[in-house]
Amino acid sequence: MNKRTEEQAREPSGASRQDPMDPSAMASLKHWGDPLDLPEKEAMHDEVAIDCGWGRLIFGQTFRDPKTVADLLRREREGRRDIALYVREPHLVLCHAPQDLFMDPSLTYRLDFAHYRLRDSRPKGLRIRPMDPQDDQLRINRLYMARNMVPAYDGFYSKLPEKTELTVLVAEDEASGEIIGVVTGVDHRLAFNDPDNGCSLWALVTDPQTHLPAVGEWLSRELIKEMAGRGRAFMDLSVMHDNEAAIHLYEKLGFKQVPVYCLKHKNSINEKLFIGAEPEAELNIYARLITREARRRGIGVEVLDAEGGFFRLSLGGRSVSCRESLSEMTSAVAMSRCDDKAVTRRLLQKEGLRVPEQVVAGDDEQIEDFLSRHHSVVVKPARGEQGRGIQVGLAGLDEVRVAVDNARHYCDKVLIEQCVKGEDLRIIVINYQVVAAAVRRPPRILGDGTHSVGELIERLSRRRQAATDGESSIPLDSETERSVRKLGYEFDDLLPSGEWLQVRTTANLHTGGTIHDVTAELHPVLSSAAVRAAKAIEIPVVGLDFMVPDVSGPDYAIIEANERPGLANHEPQPTVECFVDLLFPYTRSQASREPGNDEPR
Repeated sequence: MNKRTEEQAREPSGASRQDPMDPSAMASLKHWGDPLDLPEKEAMHDEVAIDCGWGRLIFGQTFRDPKTVADLLRREREGRRDIALYVREPHLVLCHAPQDLFMDPSLTYRLDFAHYRLRDSRPKGLRIRPMDPQDDQLRINRLYMARNMVPAYDGFYSKLPEKTELTVLVAEDEASGEIIGVVTGVDHRLAFNDPDNGCSLWALVTDPQTHLPAVGEWLSRELIKEMAGRGRAFMDLSVMHDNEAAIHLYEKLGFKQVPVYCLKHKNSINEKLFIGAEPEAELNIYARLITREARRRGIGVEVLDAEGGFFRLSLGGRSVSCRESLSEMTSAVAMSRCDDKAVTRRLLQKEGLRVPEQVVAGDDEQIEDFLSRHHSVVVKPARGEQGRGIQVGLAGLDEVRVAVDNARHYCDKVLIEQCVKGEDLRIIVINYQVVAAAVRRPPRILGDGTHSVGELIERLSRRRQAATDGESSIPLDSETERSVRKLGYEFDDLLPSGEWLQVRTTANLHTGGTIHDVTAELHPVLSSAAVRAAKAIEIPVVGLDFMVPDVSGPDYAIIEANERPGLANHEPQPTVECFVDLLFPYTRSQASREPGNDEPR
């Protein structure tokens, strides 16, 4: 942006400049009475709806007849999400189709560019660029689907060069080349000759797994910079009224709420917005995803104990009680086989599957002998979940002793296991079929030269909590401290700018790990081993933890089995759909996605 453009972004263009926040002067804000009387050269195009890939953006101020807006919304295509914004007298639109339309519970915010202050302190390693219509579509749609948002239909982005009113920016992790965020901007002047000279921000999404901070903020800032450079006066956006994290970000950037109404067509995508509070709202995210899918199919839901994640699903004469992904279809015997990691290992070894060597922790002589053969070991309680009490990569007798004592807080029986190097791979098997596979990676922080290691961990932990509905966080405990110290740092030390630091040795989601879908890359030997393991345990739903040098190769070691795997962590794979298919097979939709197929239902 040149100096003159920077000045335009900072200060009003002149004394005659209209206030973008004044409802009596802005066509986009005057939602009552007669439309503004505009000179012919400033007249808006009539009845404008822009195709944005995920649906149409309908500019309500360009319509004079409310029935026309209602009819247009009712013609929404299957699988799309049309939005009518700046709707004049929305109650009159609703009266034409009260059974089909609803007023969206979102808020509209506006940023007056005259008061915006440019910044140029983007985090190192973050690159923001225009999307490549040829190469980026699949990666962008995967990101939207992972966040349960509507992806663009196939072929939409190839038409982007012709759609001058649309700007799509992507955020890229320079180290990995992965796309970790995307945002769409709409230029209202180009779209319909907007007399208000505005623009808007849509479909902002960031990868919940990224370690880079403030990706959403810098995507927003780059779009603001682009639109201000074109001479636009303001930017609008729509945000759900209860999305506190997003509202906090936009207010930090200088956005202020404006009186704008939004209407939508009732469909399965936005059902939760017009049916009121969910009866299972107090369940955790793992249980809620299952109960939502069940209700979508007409299956009754009864919450038995929200805090524990217990619920009952019923249809016709069939009733199944569940605790998240653990159902009555998993026998007590199968559950006990998973519960004791030593039993799990023996069963898998008997089946001829590859497992690491393991012993029950005993005296110092036994520990020293095991260390002499394997050099690096894992200590873990024989029973337990969510990574509690596990320490990885121990090489000395003293640290193994300490780890064993710590693991005994969770279970009297403690295991010492050969440490297998490689990627931490979780494979989900449902009804003896692989439905998802994902690599899990330990949390790591990026130094900025300003904040201490402890502060950076706390900031990353807050982002992980926000991205996982509170299910993932990084504890500032002795294991995190050990991991940090092993790499030469203390919590109070400053981490140099641009330097990465892994702060846990385990990749468990509940202690801050991230999960990355690799279903399409899984080697057939790994798939076969996972199915054989599930059959050996005789369990219909299981999450199997592998250590592999490469997910596309045949080498592996199976570490353990989880009888209650989190199905929320494997989007875009249809894990929840497959689970409900197992419980109620006659409700399976012919349009359901098959595992590994990224096309939306």
